[in-house]
Amino acid sequence: MDIREFENWYSRRYNRTSSAFISTALVLSDLFGIMLSFGTSFFLVNLYDISAINFKSFVTYWPYLPVFIIFFQANGLYPGIALAPSEELRHFTVSSVLAHGGIIFSRYIEDQEFDAISIAFIISFLCSPVILILMREMMFNILSWTKLGKIPAVIYGSGPTGHLVIDRLLDSRRIGYTPVLILDNKPEERAVFDDAYRGVPVIHDTSIGPEIVSRFRIRMAFVAMPELSGDDLSHLLNYSVSAFRYSVFIPTFFNVTNIWMSVRDFDGVLGLVTSHKLKMSWNLAMKRFMDLSFVIIGGMVILPLLLLIALLVKLSSPGPVLYGHQRLGRNRRYFIAYKFRSMVNNSQEVLKNLLNETPELRREWESNHKLKNDPRITAIGKFLRRTSFDEFPQLINILKGDMSLVGPRPVVEAEVEKYGKNFDYIFSVKPGLTGLWQVSGRSDTDYTDRIAFDTYYLQSWSVWLDLWVLLKTIGVVIKGKGAY
Repeated sequence: MDIREFENWYSRRYNRTSSAFISTALVLSDLFGIMLSFGTSFFLVNLYDISAINFKSFVTYWPYLPVFIIFFQANGLYPGIALAPSEELRHFTVSSVLAHGGIIFSRYIEDQEFDAISIAFIISFLCSPVILILMREMMFNILSWTKLGKIPAVIYGSGPTGHLVIDRLLDSRRIGYTPVLILDNKPEERAVFDDAYRGVPVIHDTSIGPEIVSRFRIRMAFVAMPELSGDDLSHLLNYSVSAFRYSVFIPTFFNVTNIWMSVRDFDGVLGLVTSHKLKMSWNLAMKRFMDLSFVIIGGMVILPLLLLIALLVKLSSPGPVLYGHQRLGRNRRYFIAYKFRSMVNNSQEVLKNLLNETPELRREWESNHKLKNDPRITAIGKFLRRTSFDEFPQLINILKGDMSLVGPRPVVEAEVEKYGKNFDYIFSVKPGLTGLWQVSGRSDTDYTDRIAFDTYYLQSWSVWLDLWVLLKTIGVVIKGKGAY
């Protein structure tokens, strides 16, 4: 394809949008989320004491909305493109603390009292981060459906790295960019790379960046050409990529995915600085405190449900209520992981017979160590597995210190080889009741994906990432996606 053909293709297929449009959409989403948070908190206080507060009065506090938007802007939530979800949650929480705190303080200065409305705003702060995250998810989905939430971007490189970038941009609803053109510098390999990848056209000329910017006003470029020498890359950046207002350089070390990386100057030599946060005593203590707090408080709340499940398991089939299975945890240490029993009592014998008699089931078992339609599962067991309620007893493992709320899933000995050389690194931390791979597909993901998600988690850990995974887990469990 040449530039004239691209012009015809671009004008037919692309609906122009911009970061300003996305920012406006997200501002509207956030405004609605804030008012919903106000309404929820006023409703809860009114429900507790109808004489203390008028539920409908929350609408009169709309003049405070600009304060929230100012704090959101100051914390980098606009345009909100390519922002890690855990960072989004952190920025929302910090901004919400400041804005709600300002409202409560100003009301106290004016009225010299701490009343039911102040309590409502405290509840609103507790609700707002979750509500705002949900509203943004809905807005990103709407923008994705209408094809208005993507900003055009040029990709330099049509090799494997370029294809990886294009795949991620096309498959994500949240990144905010869509590839519209690939520039490649190897016309002799036209037969190999073809003139398009996943519908994105290729022009075999990397020098036309300035012309692309001038004619089509595209502002973003991704450079995914790790095979270039230092001199060639420098020339490309200075004389072609520099025409774009924004550019991203994609390195070759994809296994390093730490969102906390920072650039440091070592006397003219640039280095990427990172740290293993889960090797630090303070972070481990903070993670343990969060585990115990959530488990103790949450356990008391769901205790009636746990007792009901135990009764149903006992009535469903002969055998114990809990099932304990040996798993590998941190630093290859064995421990017994507990679950509500969801299978018949002689499940191992039944499994052995099934695998011997059915080659298809044997292949599925060898691949995932799970069966999608497992005949050993009881009637109540199917419900428990679909909802993941069968894993509630692992709260005991968390209290004992064998597991954490969030982390890589504990594995059996037979799974170690599937992790290869990555096993010791991934399991240098406690396994988790939930984790990134569970909320990103659960049983539908293969071991390559598990390793990628677990590696990202270890390299990018923060309290906010744990909180985001826990919030995401609730949605995944409700949908029952990938659970069996």
